[in-house]
Amino acid sequence: MNKPAPLDEEQVHPAKDRNFVTALARGLELLRAFGAGEEYLGNAELSSRTGIPRPTVSRLTYTLTQLGYLKHNTRLEKYRLGPGILALGYRFLANQGIREIARPFMQQLAEATDCNVSLGASDKTSMVYIESCHGSGPLIMRLDVGSRLPLATTAIGRAWLCGIPSDRRNAVLAELAEAHGSAWPALEAGFKRSQEDYQRYGFCLSEGDWQSQISAVATPLILEDGAEVMAINCGGASHRLSHQVMVENLGPRLKQLAKQILGELQHGG
Repeated sequence: MNKPAPLDEEQVHPAKDRNFVTALARGLELLRAFGAGEEYLGNAELSSRTGIPRPTVSRLTYTLTQLGYLKHNTRLEKYRLGPGILALGYRFLANQGIREIARPFMQQLAEATDCNVSLGASDKTSMVYIESCHGSGPLIMRLDVGSRLPLATTAIGRAWLCGIPSDRRNAVLAELAEAHGSAWPALEAGFKRSQEDYQRYGFCLSEGDWQSQISAVATPLILEDGAEVMAINCGGASHRLSHQVMVENLGPRLKQLAKQILGELQHGG
């Protein structure tokens, strides 16, 4: 894999802006470099993942450690995310009043269908679960709050793309094309099928596109007249969720769930 070019102001923010702080952007990119299940990363790994020069990475990790956003393991000479990040995450979730409103409706659908029902928000080329409910029966996969799913291959990512304004969608699709390279034409075809599904049914499908044993249906939650868009999904084992089940059963029920959540939001919860 080719090493990315150093992250400079023109790359992060093409139109030069005196108000844009490149050092802050670089620090945030370091924090984003920590993936799920990866507890420790060293300066060399962080530099490789972000394209930020290693001397700059060393200064940034030192600063982030002093602020509590990273913890340094002196034996390993590596870093992990610190309690400051956890505090920020909890503050974000605490401010998402939609979670408290949505959860009872989501749990009801999860138990009725024995599926995973989740609410997600976008983060670059991923969707991040900010709430997740599970049925009581055996599920093939349980994904919890904080789980990250790709935009291009999941129902929830495709639903979010369908829900955002066209100009923003085109910009995100361009980012996805650059990120996925030669794999993008096939992924784009899958998204176009989802667009057709959304126009026809009001929800998107992913039938083994993300993982072969997982299928899901999802619909966008368009909030504040489009100022913010989230998405909600319902998924489970592919052998249980046939195309007919998703189109005739889960999809309509998920649309009704979205209407209930939006109705509660409009009436102040």
